[in-house]
Amino acid sequence: MNHRAVSRVAPGTARISATVGAAAVLAAVVASLAPTAAQAAPVNSAADAQWSTETLAPGVQVRTGTVQHPGVTHTWTVTVQAPATSRLTGARTWAEAGTRSWAGTTAQKLRDAGFEPRVESVRWPGYADTPHGVMGYRVRVGSFAAQADAQPTSKAITAAGFHTAVAWTGYDIQQPADRENIHVAVIDPHRFKGTVEGTHDGNVAQRETTSSVAAKLHSLVAVNGGFFVTSDADGVQGTMSALGAYRGRLGSMAVGSRAALVLGDGGRHVRVADLTSTATARAGRSSYAIQGINRVPSLVRDCGRPGTTPSELPWQDVTCRLTDDLVQFTPLFGAALPTGAGVQAVLNTSGRVVSVGARGGRVPAGGRVLQGIGTAADWLTANARVGRRITVDETVRDSAGRRVALDHDDSIVSAAPTLVKNGRIDIDAAAEGVVDPQDLSFGYAWANTRQPRTMAGIDRRGRLILATVDGRRTGGSEGFTLYEAADFMRSLGVVQALNLDGGGSTTIALRGILANNPSDAAGERPVGDTVQVIPSGTG
Repeated sequence: MNHRAVSRVAPGTARISATVGAAAVLAAVVASLAPTAAQAAPVNSAADAQWSTETLAPGVQVRTGTVQHPGVTHTWTVTVQAPATSRLTGARTWAEAGTRSWAGTTAQKLRDAGFEPRVESVRWPGYADTPHGVMGYRVRVGSFAAQADAQPTSKAITAAGFHTAVAWTGYDIQQPADRENIHVAVIDPHRFKGTVEGTHDGNVAQRETTSSVAAKLHSLVAVNGGFFVTSDADGVQGTMSALGAYRGRLGSMAVGSRAALVLGDGGRHVRVADLTSTATARAGRSSYAIQGINRVPSLVRDCGRPGTTPSELPWQDVTCRLTDDLVQFTPLFGAALPTGAGVQAVLNTSGRVVSVGARGGRVPAGGRVLQGIGTAADWLTANARVGRRITVDETVRDSAGRRVALDHDDSIVSAAPTLVKNGRIDIDAAAEGVVDPQDLSFGYAWANTRQPRTMAGIDRRGRLILATVDGRRTGGSEGFTLYEAADFMRSLGVVQALNLDGGGSTTIALRGILANNPSDAAGERPVGDTVQVIPSGTG
């Protein structure tokens, strides 16, 4: 039986900091989902919230809510961007904020040109591994009711020799959002008779919508999962650019050490951990490091592998390259294999080489294919002889160096960054490659402005919390910054949490039906892997 209730939060008298905005408001509303939390967060006197609660099955509850701040007014404005140089590529680019000296000089030049600028300080959020205090200074001109109204001013400032962008102030963290549309699912492994798993629906070389996979699996709840390739220029669309494991088999490798959701024993044992992965091919006494699983040789989306250029560290939404690259393709790769320069060896179910030659074809049933370029191609040529056995050792480890064993009922979905650790906000944004403290042109909008977000966490009772917030809807639902996402998850009582893929990928489906409002103009985005909550007897 399903139970639905509607609750309304009356306006309170306490005030909240503008830096946490809607996240603190939501904490008061959903505190009942996390009885381990000591207290509900204060409610903004201007905030109004409505929530509905539905029990989809014993141990599976979903709350859907809308939080509004009627007293908050946001407008369109023109941001004058600061010149910058990409630390990664050396290319000229533009940043949201610059130095105090730049802001003062720019503001004076704008006044001399007949404009009325304002200078705003921008502060670092409370990340664990970036500076604190003022990040930089932003220069803006005007306040406009509609985006179209701001365009003439933007064009005039551009004509005066500046670089501009039209911006919605509701995406800034300095004030609460106008409105937030939120879904929170709580799965209690002690009561739920079913499984929770990360899945790519049997083929990592495809993109599917979260709701279509959920409908096929008869899932009660489903959310989008980790980062994946979205452009042919960066690899095969749908393949993961983060660690992925499905039913105990690696479908992709980690890029550096990044946050991952580990769903052990069909979701009965869940944790969030920073994970790395290694793999090695061995032929007799000779060995070679595998740097990728089920991806195009030479292309490493989000970087983070040994030897990748221009960086061996994780860099979000950047494609690095490897000139010497050995990649393993498994039966999970259900598309034509990449072609091009190099060599490939086809292995049968026992790991013996059945052919060596040009790259291409398909992965044989139950077998594997190794593709190499550069020195990896030389290694295959020297060691992959027909009839010879090549073994592949795969290892996943956590940040303490402990090996993460994978059985048939285990899965891993990975993204970045960590949001909550040991019950505290602990966002390692720089280490996981989503911001660069030395380059404000990188990652600012991705991390520090409000965006649609998908989040996952575990509370002290071992319950899995899956949450989404819609975003990029001016005057509708604007989203969370990374810090707001962490603050919100902590307010639910989680002790561990991570950020999953967001933006246009943010999706939640209930009983196989899309439940939120994705931000892409085309509607629900086909994604890579997903997290599915599947009742017993249907998966």
